[in-house]
Amino acid sequence: MKSLSQTWFADGYIDFELKKYTLLAYLQEINGCFNQNKLYPQLADLIFHYNNLVAFRENKKYLQEQFPKRLTGVQIQQLQVLYESMIEDDSMMSELQAIINYSAHKMKTTISSGTEIYEFVEDKLNIEPIGLVPLDHSEGYFFLCEGKGNTRVYQYRLSIFEKHDEKYRSIKTDFIDTWQRTMANSYQNIKAALIRNRGFMPNPAVYAVETPLSLPIEETLLPIAKRSLVRYITQNAPNAGC
Repeated sequence: MKSLSQTWFADGYIDFELKKYTLLAYLQEINGCFNQNKLYPQLADLIFHYNNLVAFRENKKYLQEQFPKRLTGVQIQQLQVLYESMIEDDSMMSELQAIINYSAHKMKTTISSGTEIYEFVEDKLNIEPIGLVPLDHSEGYFFLCEGKGNTRVYQYRLSIFEKHDEKYRSIKTDFIDTWQRTMANSYQNIKAALIRNRGFMPNPAVYAVETPLSLPIEETLLPIAKRSLVRYITQNAPNAGC
């Protein structure tokens, strides 16, 4: 996917029509992916750029704090210099504001399209523990079973990070293998095989994430399953609040 530069709206020549066509080409590619039910990394990239626009429009004096961490100090400084130089240039400032307002509106509309797909897929997910959940649920396995009946097995590990004085949980996953689930290959049997063959986790937490949908795994089902699993574990696992 051809992404925009992180400060695309302020790069180079500040011209509404030029930036408009740059934006529309970017959104056309993203909408093409959404039409194929492919959400990631397109949706995350789009939200990042939308947040950049909002931060510049509403928090110009606080760029260092408000802009996402992917921006470097040099880029933030460039934006600060740009804004300060345009304070005395009403026509340029007006042009940039028009670019930002138009782009933010267009991006928000496209984000809504992606969010509708996300929420539809999320609503079709069912998560259940396989067997007893151990007290330590920060590491284990989850089974992703989609419409075709194949069960993809992943190892996961949860971690906690802090941002703006708030704690968040993140999840790292590694693909293990694919099983064809049958009477002889039940979730319990797959769990037993994992414990037997991967002895470094003798008592893992194991979850099944099921959906009747057949959608792109890497671009849609897996990212949504991971986020849904983090929320499920946080809300339901033993000592989830610790």
